[in-house]
Amino acid sequence: MAVSNIRYGEGVTKEVGMDLQNLGARRVCLMTDKNLSQLPPINAVLNSLAKYGINFQMYDNVRVEPTDQSFLDAITFAKKGEFDAYVAVGGGSVIDTCKAANLYASSPTSDFLDYVNAPIGKGKPVTVPLKPLIAVPTTAGTGSETTGVAIFDFKELKVKTGIASRAIKPTLGIIDPLHTLSMPERIVANSGFDVLCHALESYTALPYNMRSPCPSNPINRPAYQGSNPISDVWALHALRIVAKYLKRAIRNPEDREARANMHLASAFAGIGFGNAGVHLCHGMSYPISGLVKTYKPKDYNVDHSLVPHGLSVVLTSPAVFAFTAQIHPERHLEAAEILGADIRTARIKDAGFILADTLRKFLFDLNVDDGLAAIGYSKADIPALVKGTLPQERVTKLSPRPQTEEDLSALFEASMKLY
Repeated sequence: MAVSNIRYGEGVTKEVGMDLQNLGARRVCLMTDKNLSQLPPINAVLNSLAKYGINFQMYDNVRVEPTDQSFLDAITFAKKGEFDAYVAVGGGSVIDTCKAANLYASSPTSDFLDYVNAPIGKGKPVTVPLKPLIAVPTTAGTGSETTGVAIFDFKELKVKTGIASRAIKPTLGIIDPLHTLSMPERIVANSGFDVLCHALESYTALPYNMRSPCPSNPINRPAYQGSNPISDVWALHALRIVAKYLKRAIRNPEDREARANMHLASAFAGIGFGNAGVHLCHGMSYPISGLVKTYKPKDYNVDHSLVPHGLSVVLTSPAVFAFTAQIHPERHLEAAEILGADIRTARIKDAGFILADTLRKFLFDLNVDDGLAAIGYSKADIPALVKGTLPQERVTKLSPRPQTEEDLSALFEASMKLY
């Protein structure tokens, strides 16, 4: 198991300057995005850096839903700056970009594809020491502050991929629930759907002891290992919090209890999936994001079309869990019960349908777009979506049920309309 250190509490961001002082940091790289650079979370960090006399340079050019090019821009900045510590303030896009910048600045002779997941990149193990990275998440979604994963859009192939290595996980995640109060409604919703799927996918993933072959050397052991007894604890705990608080957090921005709990659930699910991994919802989400045409989501201040990550993941969830439930149906039924299904008279063989229906009702209650058709896809796009899913073996191989290209086509087709 590999997990970042976590510090939680209202207002703990004010300690970040002291942390950097304790690390002996002389030149700090502060990363964020243009939207956040004007908001309270970044102000809290800047105040702390000023108070403790920390010398830093700010990079606020992170792209929401990063691409290989936006990663490379940040890497160039990091290499020039010769930083000895990093602070990332933002959602998964910012934290992931900062992880990549730290990695390639610490390994300056490496080619970009050296560390990118195979089969798209070479997937080499990281053997160089990295600089300390403190992550200050401002959304309650990716759990990126706890994981060794950095995801980006590989533009040339129109597909999302990433870098996965324990070596890139943050040194410290500062979880300050005050930061979630500035999140607009749809960002709360889409971030929350990511937590929901992290929990569901890691709990239903192929068990760790059913994966083979065993790595020839521990350094080659993947970050994503399959469901395991420790990840299960965190996944279920996160799922219970989502069931209790997500709707409240979306509907009432003043509900501090709900928003604080979702912020924690994001980290808890991160601890779970950061070690167990995710499977088909995430594997299929990468081309859904990568092939976006004209969709622009409400509440996102961006100048490019994008499908928010949490939305791209959750739209296939009813179809996916109906498909995977043949394996471990009792886990699928347990998840449905946590999310509010009455399973007293349920038959175990109906577990997949019950979980799928529960998810559909959950999404309908939260005004989620009616399937892939509502965000601009049609049946004609299915071959391209399948083609974009095939290279995602890092996650698709964690599905408890193996899938053919025909299975993937059927799953995309079933996800065109939800209600």
